Amino acid sequence: MAPPALRRRFIAVAAASLLGLAGVLVTDTPALAASPTATIVKTSEWSTGFEARATVTNGGSTALTWSVSFDLPAGTTISSHWDAVRTQSGNRYTFTAPSWQGALAPGASASFGFIGAGSGSPSNCTLNNNPCTGGSTNPGAPGTPGNPSVSGTTSSAITLTWGASSGTVTGYRVYEDNQVRATVTGTSATISGLGTCQTHTYTVAAYNGSGESPRSTTATGTTLGCPQPTGGRGAPYLYLGWGDPQNPASVMASTGVKWFTMAFVLSSGGCNPAWDGARPLTGGVDQTAIQQVRAAGGDIVPSFGGWSGNKLGPNCADANALAGAYQKVINAYGLKAIDIDIENSDEFENEVVQDRILNALKIVKQNNPGIQTIVTFGTSTTGPNYYGNRLIQRAAALQANIDVFTIMPFDFGGSNIYNDTVNASEGLKNALKSAFGWSDATAYGHMGISGMNGLSDQQELTTPQTWTAIKDWAKARGLARLAFWSVNRDRPCPGGGVASNCSGISQGDLEFTRITAAF
Repeated sequence: MAPPALRRRFIAVAAASLLGLAGVLVTDTPALAASPTATIVKTSEWSTGFEARATVTNGGSTALTWSVSFDLPAGTTISSHWDAVRTQSGNRYTFTAPSWQGALAPGASASFGFIGAGSGSPSNCTLNNNPCTGGSTNPGAPGTPGNPSVSGTTSSAITLTWGASSGTVTGYRVYEDNQVRATVTGTSATISGLGTCQTHTYTVAAYNGSGESPRSTTATGTTLGCPQPTGGRGAPYLYLGWGDPQNPASVMASTGVKWFTMAFVLSSGGCNPAWDGARPLTGGVDQTAIQQVRAAGGDIVPSFGGWSGNKLGPNCADANALAGAYQKVINAYGLKAIDIDIENSDEFENEVVQDRILNALKIVKQNNPGIQTIVTFGTSTTGPNYYGNRLIQRAAALQANIDVFTIMPFDFGGSNIYNDTVNASEGLKNALKSAFGWSDATAYGHMGISGMNGLSDQQELTTPQTWTAIKDWAKARGLARLAFWSVNRDRPCPGGGVASNCSGISQGDLEFTRITAAF
């Protein structure tokens, strides 16, 4: 048999005459149809097998990165192929464009070939999950499966369940990206052979003899065996640039708290991190405080951002540069966790910067195995607003692998901060379930609450009793984080009012910190 390169050249020259001798397996299409199409043609056959060519034609109006999938019957396999990347799950074969090819321009075509062993023929052909004959629906195919969810995990497997499709269903395919990971006849599947502490995102499609349904929404699961979060479950904010800060070692000795969220790392100009945007990253009062905390058996989570000041997110040119700025702080202190306090219109309400932060945190996770990443943002009384929901949905889509989503349930102007906090937290839980396909318990385990002790800026009242109730609610549901703004304010105010160095209410000294330490 001729080498693949010669064989491809022969096919290119002789295809027209061969079409007269061999059957067309998928309906041929005009050179420029209304949508992308694919054809598969047996260019030659012999007693034990065949040679076939598939041609993808971009009949759409935008560039096309293609993926062609089809079934072969039992007893027929593919022994070799060329000009594509091949994967297989059972009798389902998927071919994707080789790295050197690039996207197909509108009107352009690309071909790949393969050798079949056996007498069967390809069937149920799809191009990017749509019928190879073109269009986005197939009237004879089943309906879209119900939303999948993760129903179980082990250290090496993830189990999914989903709702049944309408119409006639032969089976279901579970996809990860464009690769089939499982083929089943029921409405659950276990994907095994995975590594420990790995996150995978799946979709499900139903199929029958007429074709394949559209894919379901995504479900994301993580195998067991991950290092336990080390970012401190109870970690109130300590701000050394404001509000007559207390000595952290003395606070630890008095309250039992072990972790602090240290505010704030900002830009000192461009993409350069500094404490409060002005104090040096090392060698100043912040480093001294961190050394005191660690000497007393505790640790810190630096918080990047906040409401005011010059933020790194808008100042760093791209995700790689922003990840590099985060890395400088991680390296300076050997950090176990970082908190990105994303607020105000320059970050929270800037979709470009939101994506930059999420992509930067994805890079941080890849470069620092075991580090905990936290994002902290505002909320409405019923849960995340538009920008909060977008942040969560984009974190899922980008697979940013955020560990904890923390909301700040205050400054609503309401009168019942406990109810508002619980309702906002339940809204966050539902948003996480929707975006990631998590159960209630898993969603709670990725959540945090960051409150404001005493009087808020809007004069809402959080008493020590209220904070205790919030702490108990969060602890009972397995939330990952509890913080408040701030240790600096965790003192009574003789004259009342909102101040930087006291809570505005009558309370015990460091009472909120002591409650948080019990979380």
